[in-house]
Amino acid sequence: MPYSDTNKFFINNSLLLGILFLILFFVFPVGGAIDMYFIQPWIDSTGHFPLKNNWFLIEINHKLLKHIVIAFYIAVLISWIASFKVAKLKTYQWQLGYLFFISVLSTALIGIFKSHSAHACPWSMTEQTALGYVWDFSASNGHCFPGGHASTGFSLLTGFFVFRQSNSKIAYLFLVLGLALGLITGWGQMMRGAHFLSHNLWTGWIIFTFNLIIYRIFYKKFTT
Repeated sequence: MPYSDTNKFFINNSLLLGILFLILFFVFPVGGAIDMYFIQPWIDSTGHFPLKNNWFLIEINHKLLKHIVIAFYIAVLISWIASFKVAKLKTYQWQLGYLFFISVLSTALIGIFKSHSAHACPWSMTEQTALGYVWDFSASNGHCFPGGHASTGFSLLTGFFVFRQSNSKIAYLFLVLGLALGLITGWGQMMRGAHFLSHNLWTGWIIFTFNLIIYRIFYKKFTT
């Protein structure tokens, strides 16, 4: 890829991430009006989330989708290990290793942010009153920001960077799948009361930013 095109890619995506940061920070604050609008349909009149223990949201959206993505990464790891012995896989050794380790690091990064976060989960922020319920924004016992489950889906965004130079169709498949799964799993968690929508949008922003930074360091390894 020509140097000018590569520079354009980094500049355009950096500008996009900068704009999205400003939108998330100023227009879409955690627990703000937009978060309240999207989470309101999932709360009952007493401040509880009726779908918190919903079978489909727990077993399919929360567990099955996560296990499918984990199985995919196990297959990638096995392929990477095999590439040291199997000649046909050796050509893809760097891509396989990069895809596995950077994806794992991106989800680990979200976990680190969560462990140091003071943001509580929505289901821990409502208090029942005689007239219904109120939001307690002083609650800080959740370590709920950013959205951890959504990171499982968003981690597939790494594949976009791995294949963007060698196979654009596969690259955009990873981009679409990563965004779709991240938003779907995150939305399911919002329905249960585990996260605000902004929690999951920040997860996507952090993971894409992390991937862009790491790719900027190693992109020459992908030059065809």
